[in-house]
Amino acid sequence: MSPLPRPAPDPRRSAHAFRVADDATVEAFARDGAVCLRGLLTPEEVDTLRHGIDANLAAPSPRAIVASRPDDPGFFIEDFCNWQGNRDYRRVIFESALAETAARLMRSRSVRLYHDHMLTKEPGTRQPTPWHQDQPYYNVDGRQNVSFWIPVDPVRRHSTLEFVAGTHLGPWLMPRTFMTNEARWFPEGSLAELPDIDATRASRSILGWALEPGDAIAFQMLALHASAGVDGDRRRRVFSVRFLGDDARHAPRSWKTSPDFPGLADQLPAGAVMDHPLFPLMVEHAP
Repeated sequence: MSPLPRPAPDPRRSAHAFRVADDATVEAFARDGAVCLRGLLTPEEVDTLRHGIDANLAAPSPRAIVASRPDDPGFFIEDFCNWQGNRDYRRVIFESALAETAARLMRSRSVRLYHDHMLTKEPGTRQPTPWHQDQPYYNVDGRQNVSFWIPVDPVRRHSTLEFVAGTHLGPWLMPRTFMTNEARWFPEGSLAELPDIDATRASRSILGWALEPGDAIAFQMLALHASAGVDGDRRRRVFSVRFLGDDARHAPRSWKTSPDFPGLADQLPAGAVMDHPLFPLMVEHAP
């Protein structure tokens, strides 16, 4: 697999990244672990992304997962790592201001693509996404990282992604399967258990935003987050893309990560920079 050429610097993209992720937003990301970015994508980029999601839904990859129960009146599907075969995903990832915005939020001189993740809840889906951190499911260590959660449909406040502010500072919490609550990753007892967030909401700083197409949420991969189902009159198509910064290092696991990168441990040793064609270098020597 040959690496893709690094996107050429574009002053317009850089200026847009500075407007959307201004200094106050960068400070809020460092403090809270999650921020709302209004107008991150242009209407044309949203249209491209919507077309890509619909193509993905029409032909899911072998990595796709149905994440709702059979008796759910809606339908929740996820799919992963499709940027190489989905031209629309690739265009938005490589031609928008996403990478430059990631550099600012992470305060990183370099930015690598980690992976993409499509999440669609059809109207009436009751299945919630339970409280969890993302990084324990992954094969990377390091604190300089960011995920963008980008809806192409309007999202009401009660159906959005919510966060517990400050939880990106740690500790790592036990990752479990969403429907059966099994510890399929780290062994039982090796990480702290997730506290009951919903029972203690009043004492916590919970962040969440209603969103319009073009808006995005950016969050650090350890930030605790969750979302509810969706109303019967509205679907929620979301594209999530994740980036890694200067301190990201490969952390091979003895179990299947989510997503999985088969054979990567034979090509990239533990502790190595994520220098591999699967993780293209998007930005280098950012200011």
